[in-house]
Amino acid sequence: MSSKSIDKLKAVIRNIVPVGRLSYSQEGEDLVLARILGELGITTGFFVDIGAHHPARFSNTYYFYRRGWRGINVDALPGTKRLFRRMRSRDITIECGVGSQAGVLKYFAFNEPALNTFSEQEAIKKNRPPYHIVETIQIPVVTLKQILDENLPSGTGIDFMTIDAEGFDHEIIISNDWARYRPRVLLVELLNTDIQNLDANPTAQVLKQHNYRIMAKSFNTFFFVANEAFPPKV
Repeated sequence: MSSKSIDKLKAVIRNIVPVGRLSYSQEGEDLVLARILGELGITTGFFVDIGAHHPARFSNTYYFYRRGWRGINVDALPGTKRLFRRMRSRDITIECGVGSQAGVLKYFAFNEPALNTFSEQEAIKKNRPPYHIVETIQIPVVTLKQILDENLPSGTGIDFMTIDAEGFDHEIIISNDWARYRPRVLLVELLNTDIQNLDANPTAQVLKQHNYRIMAKSFNTFFFVANEAFPPKV
């Protein structure tokens, strides 16, 4: 095929397939979330990302940031704040851990940062080729309630929150004030859990007590909605 023919073919493809990525999430969570928010009539708003990892890579929020959203990003890995400030200047970025109470916890840092965790059990499980623990770090930890008390702009509601903590989700969930801070949609990575045994999952049980219910699921991520924001269909 001649170079001229190749150029013509590229032009045709560009007209059919939009240039750029459709999804930035690891499992397409951002596209599922966009559908749920669309059902609620939400096109722009505010998010909270716990375990944000990277401004774009494996991000559940970058898709929305590119469309004018803003929010709070939280990650424990030292150096994260600098990168987010460079790529996500509209956002508020906090470099610390989140847990059931304020203090200092051991943080397991991997050669693949997406696997970093405060969960020793999860760290041991994933410490095998091709992944390995690079170092353990003592990291300051605060509660989710404290982060929102100190950083959520006055009068701002949370349209969605995403929590990806590699097995440390329960400690984060129980650290929030669910009467005061109620994201309309909540994404939580629940490892080793499927739809059939969701009711037995401690994190899901807490969310049910606070009037959240399951709406959708990707491979590891469960999508919960607040009953008052998305009333159950009768």
